[in-house]
Parts: sequence; structure tokens; C-alpha cells
Amino acid sequence: MANPFSTSTWLLAAASIMLLACSQQRDLQRNKPEFEVLWYGALKNMMHKSDLSAKADLADLADVEHLYALGAVVDLKGEILIMDSDVLVSSVENNALVVDNSYDNEACLLVHASVANWLSLMVPENIVSKDQLEAFVRASAAANDIDTTAPFPFLIKGHLSSMDWHVINWSEGDTEHSHEKHIASGLQGTLHDVDADILGFYSNSHHAIFTHHTTNMHMHVATRNIAGHLDDVTLSSGCVLKLPE
Repeated sequence: MANPFSTSTWLLAAASIMLLACSQQRDLQRNKPEFEVLWYGALKNMMHKSDLSAKADLADLADVEHLYALGAVVDLKGEILIMDSDVLVSSVENNALVVDNSYDNEACLLVHASVANWLSLMVPENIVSKDQLEAFVRASAAANDIDTTAPFPFLIKGHLSSMDWHVINWSEGDTEHSHEKHIASGLQGTLHDVDADILGFYSNSHHAIFTHHTTNMHMHVATRNIAGHLDDVTLSSGCVLKLPE
């Protein structure tokens, strides 16, 4: 009687197992986005110790590809936003907004990551408020195998019903800090019906480091006319959430 488990049968079975293992490994790699969030400085030291000194030099990151970063200029003299290595450093001069596109700036607070590829997800129409957006960002990240116990970046692109923004311009020598004073110190405003690009970093374990204690998100925003810190937002339909892929 012939042996049903011939050498060719075993080889075929072994090859099938190897192909399955490789496929599962590719799926695992695809489902585990590779990125690292780094940060310099801490909000609590700015608020409680008035430490506004330089913690990072943007020039040191000039060669990083696909860089995404946000933060505050040294001495709280402006806001930093870097989108895919394009720099927007906003400051206030003569009560007007000025944007510098160079890496020749220092930060007293900076959060950044390098992300080459992004997964795009439509934001449901019932996600409108900032709190709803925060919950959606976390749920979407978890559903796409991003570790939500660690910090991660995200993007929002699309039309906003409204947005509150500010660019800080802290008074030299003022050591009494509050979130409200930070907003009021420079330029601020509300825009309606505007197209915008938002960069955010999510973390539920970095309160008073790079997120305020009332939120798990730190977001900066760019429109055709302004770039700055995003204080509040109301989404319109058709917005897209992007997560590291």
C-alpha cells in the first residue's frame, strides 16, 4: 500500500505553512504602525516654574523625513507646527501674525514623530465637538491596532464649522501662568466655515507634559491665513481622520 504521506506531500504542507506564516507576519507588520513620539519640555514646568528656556533646536530635526511636530517657541514667543517636514512658526509682531518657514528656531515645548504613511478614515457626521472627536480618535486608533496607552499623532483634514485659535506672545518677566492668560497674551480669534489641516498628538498619560489636564489631545492648526494652537473646534461633514499606517 502506498504511503499517503509522501515526501512531496510533506514538502507541499511545509510550503503552505511557511506561506501562511509569512502572510500572517505581513499582516502583523501592516497592523502595527511603526513610529515613535518624542517630546522635550513639559507644560507643568512652564506653568509652575515659569521655565520657558530652550529644550529643543528645530535645526537638529531638519534632516528628518516626514516630520510632524507641534510646540511653543522659546520664551513662549510663538507656536510651532511642522507638517511633513514643512515648517510653520507663528509669532506676533506689531499685533500682526508673522509666519517663519525656517528650522532656525528653538522650542521650550516640542512633540514630534516621523510618519511616512497615513491611513485615511472618514469622520462620521455625528462627530462634531472636540470631545466627540477625542473619543473618535481613540476608538479609531484602537480599531487599527495602534497602542492607545502610548502617545500617537493624528491628522484631521477638511472643512470646519468653527475653530478657536491663538498664537502666544508671552510678556517677558511674567511668571504667573494660566491657560487663559496664555490664550489672551497674543493673537486669538474664531474662524467660521474654513478649510483646515490639523495636527494632533493623543495621549492619556501625558497630562501637564504635552497635553493640558482636561484633555488627551494637543492640536495645532493651519488654514490659508493662520497657523497656531487649536483651542476648540466644531467639525463639518466630510472631514478625514488620518492615523499612522
